[in-house]
Amino acid sequence: MATDWLPRRREEQIAMAKTWISVLDSNKKAWGIQDSEISELSDWTDKSREILDKAMSAERTQTITAQCKEYFDNMSACMRKIKSRKFFSPPLSDSDFISLGLNPRDTTRTPIAVPTGQAIAEITYPGPHLLLLHIKSLEGTLADPRADHGFRLHFGILPNGGSTIEQITGPKRYLPKAPVSGSELPNSQFTRRKKELFVFSPEDSGSTVYFCIRYENPKGQAGPWGPVFSAIIP
Repeated sequence: MATDWLPRRREEQIAMAKTWISVLDSNKKAWGIQDSEISELSDWTDKSREILDKAMSAERTQTITAQCKEYFDNMSACMRKIKSRKFFSPPLSDSDFISLGLNPRDTTRTPIAVPTGQAIAEITYPGPHLLLLHIKSLEGTLADPRADHGFRLHFGILPNGGSTIEQITGPKRYLPKAPVSGSELPNSQFTRRKKELFVFSPEDSGSTVYFCIRYENPKGQAGPWGPVFSAIIP
């Protein structure tokens, strides 16, 4: 049973969000949708459209790239919140789901297997303070292509010259030393994309960032740790 219902292309995400805004407004009383929820989604959709146009033009900068990711994350978060909280009580009909660009509900429960494969990534450098991870299966390990698995990206930064106590205990949770395993990395984020852009602060330029990736299923169950790998932040 597929759960990754949000389109992967950003243009398609905006198109779906605009469809939702129209359909939700027409059915807000029956579905219990608040005007504030529609307004929030509409606001992030407009912002995402505007910043995507800039990101695809000659105006593109590191700040615009970071804003583009932030705005789209917020837009999709609005959609996920509405979907999880509003679309099941009262339950929508199959035609309602289709009007929203969603597949009709599949009432057949499918077992969700714990991931068994391992993942790694190649790193490219698209710009100052930017690292792009190209995620793939580790050679020699098995990953079920039919499984609805995403990736948990664990990471941590080790400053050039070492960390202070304030840096280790601060909000960025810098590393005290080079990690040996992924369990030592203090930060993580989840993605379903095979390419994930990391945007770092200018003050972290020259520091070493360490990564380790685990497959993760929709229940939050993680597979085995992949190898730890690192890069110097440009």
